[in-house]
Amino acid sequence: MTPTLVRHHRHGPNTASSPATDAGARARDWAEIQERMLVPLYEAAYERLEVGPATRLLGLGCGSGLALLIAASRGAHVTGVEADPGRVALARERLRADGARTGGSAGGSPGEDTRLYEGESAAVCDDGPRAYNLVTAFEPLGCAAGDSEELATALESAIPLAERGSEVVLAGWGPPERCATSSVLRVASRLTETLRATGGGRGWRPALRDDLEDVASRAGLKPDGSGRVACPFGYADMDSAVRGLLSTGLFDAAARATDPGQVEKELTEALHPHVRRDGTVWMSNVFRYLIARTP
Repeated sequence: MTPTLVRHHRHGPNTASSPATDAGARARDWAEIQERMLVPLYEAAYERLEVGPATRLLGLGCGSGLALLIAASRGAHVTGVEADPGRVALARERLRADGARTGGSAGGSPGEDTRLYEGESAAVCDDGPRAYNLVTAFEPLGCAAGDSEELATALESAIPLAERGSEVVLAGWGPPERCATSSVLRVASRLTETLRATGGGRGWRPALRDDLEDVASRAGLKPDGSGRVACPFGYADMDSAVRGLLSTGLFDAAARATDPGQVEKELTEALHPHVRRDGTVWMSNVFRYLIARTP
């Protein structure tokens, strides 16, 4: 299965690189360190929806393609949309390298090409109406003020590409008291208070109970089930933990409001309570997913 990369002009600030790291290095940190933390979420959703050879999946915010790869390994035909060009490039490499064993049809024969689009919404896709029967948005809500509005807009562009009654999966952070990483992410919120006050940025916010349902409602989707999944964040050492968390982009505004060195210093301090005796860093988290259907 050979992925096709389709480039489109991008708008908006969402993919701006952190001053603390080179954009290419950060994309690779995401792919090699951070993205795997959500594998239990991907697998739980795919198992519940019986993703397989009959699935034509559109992944919004597909990152560096790990969720697409897992779906393809189940036989699904997959398409991804991602705004970060570095992550798109890595997704292309990852899916191409694994193509020999991720055929899109039953029996292991090659399936349809994987398609990867660089852009901020499904509007960049040219695959035609009703091309998909599953839409996923695995980037967790409940991270930054305004993320709900952005996802609702992205979903509105994706709905015309999905069959009527298709399943849509939305993901979000669980309650802050059940997510050890929340205490670390509060560093970003505290450091961006001054920037937000002047309208120059946005920081982390705790997840709200109805985040996913509110987005589904705005996009005209009908909720049809939900679940919770344990997704612990585990890192080999402090350096990996810092690099992984910085790769999420959640600390970009903090770096602009202060300086990259200050962000890394305070992030390291916030991570110290989660360091184990062997030097690994471990934080237990719970994530939610919502299954909804297109009109």
